[in-house]
Formats: sequence, structure tokens, C-alpha cells
Amino acid sequence: MDRENEQRIVALLEQIRNNQSQQLAGQRETLDLQESQFELVRRQVERTERIQERAEELQARGMGIMKTARRSLAIVLPIVILLIVYLSWLILR
Repeated sequence: MDRENEQRIVALLEQIRNNQSQQLAGQRETLDLQESQFELVRRQVERTERIQERAEELQARGMGIMKTARRSLAIVLPIVILLIVYLSWLILR
């Protein structure tokens, strides 16, 4: 019986070792998958940051255009009103 118990213990230890090897292989695969997902997320974040920076630049440019348009309107509108008044005066005279 002693020899038989030793063989069972050896078989169990081998089975434990094999299971641990399988678990380590599974953990390696999981880690590889997590690393690839992390890399994908990192690239997406970088792309999002670039898009955000571009949007901010476009928004700043748009605000500059609006500021110029307001200044132009402040100059052009009184001139147009004066021309309309002058034209009306010429027609009604």
C-alpha cells in the first residue's frame, strides 16, 4: 500500500503541476489581450486629444471671424443707413 500511495501522490502532484501550467498559460493569454486592449485605448485617447485640439483651434478661429464680422457690421451698418437716408432724400426731393 505504501508504494501505491506514493504513486497516487506523485500522480496528484503531476496533475497539480499540469493544472498550474495551464492556468499560467491562460493568464499569459489574458495579459496579452489586456495589453492589446490597453494599447488600443491609448491610441484612441491620443486620437481624441488630437481631435479635441483641432476643435479648439477651429473654435478659436471662428470666434476671431465673429469678432471681425461684428466690427465690420458696426462700421458698415451706419454707412448703409446713411446711404438709404440720402437715397430717400434724393428720390423725395
